[in-house]
Amino acid sequence: MKSLLKFVKFFAILSVFAFASCESESTDVATPAPEGVSSDLKAKLDGFYLNGSLAEPHVNVYPDGSSEEGILVEDKFFTEDQINSMMNLEGQENIWTEQYRTNNLVSQPRTISVIGYTGGQFALSSRGRTGLQWAINNYNRLNLGIRFTLRFAAATNADMVIFDNSVNNPGRAGGVAGFPTGGNPHKFIQIYGLANSSNNVNEHVITHEMGHSVGFRHTDWFSRQTCPISSQGNEGQGSDGAIQIPGTPSGFDPNSVMLACFNNAVNGEFNANDITALRFLY
Repeated sequence: MKSLLKFVKFFAILSVFAFASCESESTDVATPAPEGVSSDLKAKLDGFYLNGSLAEPHVNVYPDGSSEEGILVEDKFFTEDQINSMMNLEGQENIWTEQYRTNNLVSQPRTISVIGYTGGQFALSSRGRTGLQWAINNYNRLNLGIRFTLRFAAATNADMVIFDNSVNNPGRAGGVAGFPTGGNPHKFIQIYGLANSSNNVNEHVITHEMGHSVGFRHTDWFSRQTCPISSQGNEGQGSDGAIQIPGTPSGFDPNSVMLACFNNAVNGEFNANDITALRFLY
């Protein structure tokens, strides 16, 4: 539709890498990260189908001048309070259901306000702005129970704020988001290292991170086979396993926008299974 590029996998790639994992492995350079991740927190993450062994301390720096200490697991960010709050859900049959999602979703019907940030060092590039507009279009054309409104501003008074955090992630490409809490989407979504990538790659990464923000997990959580060998493996599913969303495949889906890693040939579009999953949930 917008290019002849073919969709292959998830998450952005710098020209210096053959592939890049979708999770940020960055260490924030503006604010020192907290030391270590306790075995207790790792165990809690394991219990919620996240691989605690991949957890690392991280400080998110936001365009409004605030910062937030927490834990990064792949490309998903949690505060310690959020992890402890998740444990209140223990005892339910499962936390994840497929194509795959968290137990926490956005309340609906709902119009979600989105700001593409334009101020200073956190401003989206022109390709980032185009990618964001295309990502919004991807969701809204499905006529879901959640819809998105978009404006570009140097402001943070919105339900979601998408910004470029390349300054704090030198030499990396990708993005970071969190999961919904309290019926609300995760607010701050950062991308980085994508200014020289195509509009489609920017669209893909933003669409993917928005997916996390409304409750989706990686489609290939069980293998991460879209990633470099060093990042492959089962992300963990917990003792009760993972239940797929009806109508979506239980095995590997090579064209989902929610795959753990991607290359620079992605086209940023949902595939049929992504659409089935979104329409089932929203």
